[in-house]
Amino acid sequence: MNKQASKMYVFYCSNSLEQDQLAGFSGLDGITVKTIGLPCSGKVDIPYLVKAFETGADGVVIVTCKQNECRYLEGDVRAQKRAEAVESLLEEIGMGKGRMAVINLKEDDPEQILGEIKDFFDKVRNLPQSRHRSITFNG
Repeated sequence: MNKQASKMYVFYCSNSLEQDQLAGFSGLDGITVKTIGLPCSGKVDIPYLVKAFETGADGVVIVTCKQNECRYLEGDVRAQKRAEAVESLLEEIGMGKGRMAVINLKEDDPEQILGEIKDFFDKVRNLPQSRHRSITFNG
């Protein structure tokens, strides 16, 4: 396992989760977690996701509401498509796949989400260290 400090971002739908439900990340060894609440996960845009990697993120998670239960109709679908686009960009610049994840709530159980996010963090920490620790996308 990679013991170097990791930086992770979690974008989440504020209609489905609250900031204090994500407090379980404060004690993770060697991982800095930045959580960003959004009015809808569909509001996360490609520039937000790219900026996370530009500022040194090793991995980014988007937590969406339950599938087909978005109060804005398709927020979870839009978030998934944007994450796929960024994952493609990361692969294109040589960072590889596996640094983006979209997790849908399945139950009203924050422990389920915390567990899935921690599993993703472990997966990212085991990826080869990117030689692009500080990347810049030029549009």
